[in-house]
Amino acid sequence: MRPPLRAVAVLAATAVLITGCGSGDDWSRPHAKPSAVGTLGPGFVHPTTRPTPEATVTPQPGSWNGVHPSKDYRVVLLTTGDDAPTKAVVTAVNDWAEDEKVDLRTVVAKDDQDLVPSITRAIDMRPDLIVSAGNNLVDPLALVTASHLAQQFLVVGAELAEPTHNVTAVDWSGASFRGEGLGMSSTYDPASFTAERCADAIRAGVAAVLNDLTGIVVWLG
Repeated sequence: MRPPLRAVAVLAATAVLITGCGSGDDWSRPHAKPSAVGTLGPGFVHPTTRPTPEATVTPQPGSWNGVHPSKDYRVVLLTTGDDAPTKAVVTAVNDWAEDEKVDLRTVVAKDDQDLVPSITRAIDMRPDLIVSAGNNLVDPLALVTASHLAQQFLVVGAELAEPTHNVTAVDWSGASFRGEGLGMSSTYDPASFTAERCADAIRAGVAAVLNDLTGIVVWLG
C-alpha cells in the first residue's frame, strides 16, 4: 500500500536536511589543499627576497586585502580566557569567517589544565589552519607545535619565542606577548586590541599563510 502523501513529503524534507548538513560539515572527507584567491599587494614583503624563518615583516597597510581563502577553508579557532583583548580577537576571527564563508569551528580551553588537551583536540580535527587567541595558549603551543609540523598555526596578538615553520604570528605595538619565561612586554597595551586592528591582524595573517609565508612574525606597527 502506498504511504499517504503527507508522510512522503515529511520523509523527503528529512532527506534534504540530512544531505544538506552532511556534505559541507563532514571534515573527515577528502579535502582539496586550500589556496589563495587573489594576490598580495605591493609592500607586503620584499619583492625579490623571501623572509627567513623567524623573521619579522612589516607589510604596507592594506597590502593583504586582495587575498581571500579558497572555498571550504577549514579553520579552528582555539581560544581561552575572557579578557578584553582575547574577546576582541575572537570577534574579529568570527566576523572574518562569516565574511569569507569560512568553515569555522571553535575549541575553548576551559582552564589551565585543559590548554594542551585543547590544542590536541584542535589538531585532531585536521583543519587547514588553527588560529590561536589568548596569551595563556602561547607556552602550551610552544610545547606542541614542533611535533605537528604538517599543521599550520596562526597566533594573533602574541607570538612564540622560537616558532617552527608551521607557526605564523601577527603582532603590533601593544601586542607582543612571547610566553611566561620572557615576561610581559613593557609595551603591552590591552587597549591596542581594537576591532580594526584585530580585523587587520586576522586578514594579514591568513594572507601570509595562504602564500606560504609561514614561520614568521607579521608586524602591523
